[in-house]
Amino acid sequence: MNSVSSSFRDELALLFRARFPVLYIESFEEVRVVDEVRSVASDRNQMRTTRPVYVWSATRGFVGPDGEPQRGTDDPQQAIDWMLRKGEAGVFVMLDLHAQLGDDRRPAEPRLVRGLRDAAAAFQSGATARVLVIVAPLLRIPRELEKEITLVDFPLPSEKEISGVLDAMIATNTVEGSRIRIDVDRDGRERLAKAALGLTLNEATNAFARAMVDDGVLSNDDVHVVQAEKRQAVRKAGLVDFVDVSLKLDDVGGLQNLKRWLTKRDDSWLDEATQYGVPAPKGVLMTGVPGCGKSLTAKAIAAAWELPLLRLDIGKIFAGLVGSSEQNMRAAIRTAEAMAPCILWLDEIEKGFSGVGSSGDSGTSSRVFGSFLTWMQEKSATVFVIATANNVDGLPPEFLRKGRFDEIFFIDLPTRLERRDIWTLHINKRLRESKASGALRVSAPLLDRLADATEGYSGAEIEQAVVVSLFDAFAERRLLVEDDLFRAIRNMVPLSVTQAEQITEVRAWAASRAVAATAAEDRSGYEQTSPETPPPAPSGLAAPSEASEPLARGGRMVDF
Repeated sequence: MNSVSSSFRDELALLFRARFPVLYIESFEEVRVVDEVRSVASDRNQMRTTRPVYVWSATRGFVGPDGEPQRGTDDPQQAIDWMLRKGEAGVFVMLDLHAQLGDDRRPAEPRLVRGLRDAAAAFQSGATARVLVIVAPLLRIPRELEKEITLVDFPLPSEKEISGVLDAMIATNTVEGSRIRIDVDRDGRERLAKAALGLTLNEATNAFARAMVDDGVLSNDDVHVVQAEKRQAVRKAGLVDFVDVSLKLDDVGGLQNLKRWLTKRDDSWLDEATQYGVPAPKGVLMTGVPGCGKSLTAKAIAAAWELPLLRLDIGKIFAGLVGSSEQNMRAAIRTAEAMAPCILWLDEIEKGFSGVGSSGDSGTSSRVFGSFLTWMQEKSATVFVIATANNVDGLPPEFLRKGRFDEIFFIDLPTRLERRDIWTLHINKRLRESKASGALRVSAPLLDRLADATEGYSGAEIEQAVVVSLFDAFAERRLLVEDDLFRAIRNMVPLSVTQAEQITEVRAWAASRAVAATAAEDRSGYEQTSPETPPPAPSGLAAPSEASEPLARGGRMVDF
């Protein structure tokens, strides 16, 4: 098995040599940690004098290098007393001690805390080199021990380690007579290994085993099986949601300019892209008119790239006890980085950070927002951030500066050609297995008339028109006809009327600040909104042709 990153081993050896008395390693992988501790303690290249390793657990007490339990060490306090009496050099690993160190509801045992402080003093200044290593899945350090304990980060398995596990499992199942068929190429192995990043070795092994026995074949398409195992890990963390996606980019009508930009960045997290000097993309901000496909596009990107989609709910970050918001944000970021390569989706982000800059929460929002911005700027993990916003005025200006996102796209109301595609998608989707189908012939002339009748309608409104027409057909237990669709259109008041002024303003903002998601060829017959668009009338509801400029579209034209 490949070892963990050399940086961890180097740091551990340095702390051993420097006589740091008590180390705390937070990890669920006890076996990997103990193996690494033993490896460092016995490495003559890193340790001038090698040291025996004793491992304590609540069930067996201390067990020496010879595998024999030490009598009378089952109790934590007795185990510490035994350590203090043992005069020879050694590394003492305690696995289950966190259960005795208290939590938010109960304090740590005073006698145990005193024993640990005594051990820290004795190990630091004693004649022999001794060190206590606490290994626990949870971080629990009583305030009395904060100055005695040193935290050591233990990384999750690297891609090299996971690849080693995958290769070993493939080798085991390629022998003659194996019931598992291996049908995965070199790129497929890389994708599977990268998909398992963020899992423990046991979780990765389970994921690969599940992929093999699912249909008796391990293939390139089994990435989704590995992602299902990741879903379990994300659910346990609790601060981010794993979003199941079954879409394709083709399921999003229009937005060809955005799709081309995204297609060029597919596979940019693979080793092949590194050979071209291509950095992993940072992310994209999508703003524009509500109901025009921002959230749908975020889901489609994850499906097209075959990456897990994590949704960060800012409301969960600010929930809980006072002072926990910053910790929640750090935990959410750690979860996303552990799942890398992945996509982190922040929907309607302007609502989550609406309190930035105010003093109502003693600056908590600003601190949380600042830590998130710093991470976006400096992150090294392959986490592609997708942020969507309807109201760009609610975003702090520092969020929009270059370096946070690779590009800012403006998604406007669909043009005539885009509406034609959207009508096609929704009618085919709803009528594919519907009893209402049979009377409606989806022809080019019908799609043209539907597209013409819905100028100024969003994609969500077009979908709703199809749904309403199906309700009409269902109520009378009959087939869907053209009149149902056009009646639904006539009865609907689109956003281009109810929010005409706001749409005009956001288009004027995007004219010089965001790239149009709609391709140039789909904007034929539409004017580009100018940044100098006059402000809307102060009162009254203007007609769509006056206020929302139905034959104008926002965003700079950049051909990708």
